[in-house]
Amino acid sequence: MFTVLTRQPCGRAGLKTFSRVPAIITLVVLLVSLIVLLTITIIQIHHREVLLPGLKYGIVLDAGSSRTTIYVYQWPSEKENNTGVVSETFKCSVKGSGISSYGSSPQEAPKAFENCMQQVKMQIPEQLHKSTHLYLGATAGMRLLRLQNETAANEVLASIENYFNSQPFDFRGAQIISGQDEGVYGWITANYLMGNFLEKSLWNMWVHPDGAKTTGALDLGGASTQISFAVGKNLELNASGIMQVSLYGYTYKLYTHSFQCYGRNEAEKQLQAILLKNASTQTSLINPCYPRNYTTNFTMERIFNSPCTEDLKPTNYKHDDIITFKGSGDPSLCRDMVAQLFDFKACQDQENCSFNGVYQPKVTGSFMAFAGFYYTVSALNLSDNFPLETFNSSTWNFCSQNWSQLPLLLHKFNENYARSYCFSAHYIYHLLVNGYKFTEDTWHHIHFKQEVENSSIAWSLGYMLNLTNQIPAESPLIHLPLQPQAFWGILIFFIVMVLMSLSFLVYFCASSRNRRHPQHAFDNGVDSE
Repeated sequence: MFTVLTRQPCGRAGLKTFSRVPAIITLVVLLVSLIVLLTITIIQIHHREVLLPGLKYGIVLDAGSSRTTIYVYQWPSEKENNTGVVSETFKCSVKGSGISSYGSSPQEAPKAFENCMQQVKMQIPEQLHKSTHLYLGATAGMRLLRLQNETAANEVLASIENYFNSQPFDFRGAQIISGQDEGVYGWITANYLMGNFLEKSLWNMWVHPDGAKTTGALDLGGASTQISFAVGKNLELNASGIMQVSLYGYTYKLYTHSFQCYGRNEAEKQLQAILLKNASTQTSLINPCYPRNYTTNFTMERIFNSPCTEDLKPTNYKHDDIITFKGSGDPSLCRDMVAQLFDFKACQDQENCSFNGVYQPKVTGSFMAFAGFYYTVSALNLSDNFPLETFNSSTWNFCSQNWSQLPLLLHKFNENYARSYCFSAHYIYHLLVNGYKFTEDTWHHIHFKQEVENSSIAWSLGYMLNLTNQIPAESPLIHLPLQPQAFWGILIFFIVMVLMSLSFLVYFCASSRNRRHPQHAFDNGVDSE
């Protein structure tokens, strides 16, 4: 009698045998891996088709008291509502002085922009001109002009607006920003560039850095100077200069103050006015802050054409009178004279006051000093971070030089700047040490920088981030698509998982078949008695 045994396919080898836990787990892993592979591939391909790696642009004109600088910023279009992605790609300094100098001839102001704007147009693809926002923010120079002649200030802004409305960009207006806003925007810029707000995690997400601390901002312009830094939460918001800023889902409490008339240029005008007031003659004066053997002539109008020196104007003032200043290169006397620009005795609370009776909590943490601060220490051949003692010795050495030696000491020689670096150094000393109360121990927390990763430290970046809504109030989401390295790493991982799962399933299938049909004497599948 013969019994014929037919071989059954693996799928019919017995549900009981195939329902073992390892086989089920392997099948689940296979299905999950296939789903993940299909999903990430579709998302990656679809995202690349819909959001090509294009760029968006923004333009900000920093209309300062002494000059106007045009900045071009860019960021990937797919990150428009994300953060941490804006970078500076181009900068152009407009020739001539600041726009506030056009108070008597407003129609002439736009002409100075033409050369830089032609270069800006070349930096941005023509098809993106209409979608590129352009902003102009004017600072202390225009604030002073508005105090002096509001009509003239409005006419200057109107003339500039007419010019930019004729340009191919999306002009969003010209405005005079407050000193407090200037300080806050500078603080935002410094911390944004330092990565103190957000950083990329291992999973390519924007997260708030663990234990992140912010850095204070010290800005020295031509007509004003600003100090801004984070303070303790116990300080009340109604205290002078204390404000709250919400960024990236986190709240920061800041102290910020802007000192009008305490920018480098306006402060030097005040010194010249004091020298004139104390002199026995008003035709030839000795200036201890100018280098030895240096002589220059100024008109009375140049010194007293500002609200900052209005109270120091002599009774016999004539705007076209010529005054000759001769440098004596006396660093000790220069420091004493510069001290007269500040009223350090007006503070009843010496610990929580800077100068002129202005409230200021104790400085804490690190600080970024930029603009005029950086230019001055660079002229002294100092960089980034150095002891207070080094700053003083370098100041004394520089101020003791003869005028003929300065072209050999400076990387870039410009008479208007070179003659005033000695004054600037002593001014910075009094401002930071006697004013803001930095000590020998806390001085090394100050970093003098011009830029971070090729982006200038200026209030303009913080200004644009705010106006273009690049700073959301909530934490940002995952950034897609995945970077190429991450995408291929995940792809390879799940391909391996699929192959391993298939191998295990074949193994389980073969094992179950062998258990169902053990080997007999005849390999042809027929058993005999």
